[in-house]
Amino acid sequence: MHTTWKGTISFGLVNIPVKMHAATENKDVRLRQLHKECQSPIKYEKVCPVCDRDIEEEEIVKAYEYAKNKFVVLDEEELKALKKEQEDKAVEIVDFVKLEEIDPIYFEKSYYLSPDESGSKAYSLLRAALEETGKIGIAKMMIRSKEQLAVIRIYSNTIVVETIHYPDEVRAVQDVPNVPEQKEVAKKELDTAKMLIDQLTTSFEPEKYTDEYRTSLLQLIEEKKNNEQTVAGKEKAKPDNVTNLMDALQASLDKAKQDKPKTKRKKTTAAQKKVAK
Repeated sequence: MHTTWKGTISFGLVNIPVKMHAATENKDVRLRQLHKECQSPIKYEKVCPVCDRDIEEEEIVKAYEYAKNKFVVLDEEELKALKKEQEDKAVEIVDFVKLEEIDPIYFEKSYYLSPDESGSKAYSLLRAALEETGKIGIAKMMIRSKEQLAVIRIYSNTIVVETIHYPDEVRAVQDVPNVPEQKEVAKKELDTAKMLIDQLTTSFEPEKYTDEYRTSLLQLIEEKKNNEQTVAGKEKAKPDNVTNLMDALQASLDKAKQDKPKTKRKKTTAAQKKVAK
C-alpha cells in the first residue's frame, strides 16, 4: 500500500512514528473527450492570453487573487519554507472527545496509519487506550500543503486518521434557501412514516450496496470493445524535414530578391548611339 505521508503522532510523552496510507479510492469511470471529426483526444494546454503562446512549466508562478485581476505573487521558496515549518512539527493529539459529538458533515477523507520501524509498541498502546476509553483524538497535521484538522480513531484494529473540515469551511445552514420552518404534521401521516422506517430498518452491511451506474457503464464499454466498436485517435502529422527545408530555402530566396537593391538603368544618349553604330 502506497505511503502518502510519514511522520510522528504524539500524545503526552508518547511519540509514535507512523506511515499514512489512503483508506479509500475513487472508482469513478473516467471518460476522455475526443474531437468528433477525427476521434483524437482533446488537449488542455497552458496558454497566456496576452502573449498568445503556450507557457512552459518554469514560466508559471503562484499567486493569490485578493481582488478582481489583482494578485499577490508568492515565491516558491517562501511556500516551501512555510510547508517545511509545519511538516517538521510532530502531529500532536490536543484533545480527546467522543465520536458521536462530531456531526458527519465535518468528515472529509480517511487514511490508515501503520507503525514505522520501532513504533509498534507505542502504536499498540494508543490503540488500546482509544479502545478502552471509547474516545477519539483531535489533532492537526500537514497534508499536501494544507494544515488539516484530523480525528484519530480505531477501525477494525487499525488506527485511522479522518481529516475533518474546520468550522469556517462548513457553510451556514441558515444560507440554505427554501427550508420550511417547523410545522405541525398530521399524526396519522407521521405514524405511517415511522412504520415505514421501522419496516426498512436493518443492520448496516456495506457490501450489499453497489454503484449500479458504474457497473452498467463498464458493461457497456466492454460490450462495445468486444464488438469492435472502437476508434483510434489520430496523431498529429510530423513535419517533413525535406519539405520544410525546401520551404525554408524558397522563403530565403524570395526574401533575398526583395532585399536586393534595384540597379538603375543608365539612359543612352544620342551621341552614344552614334558611336555604337
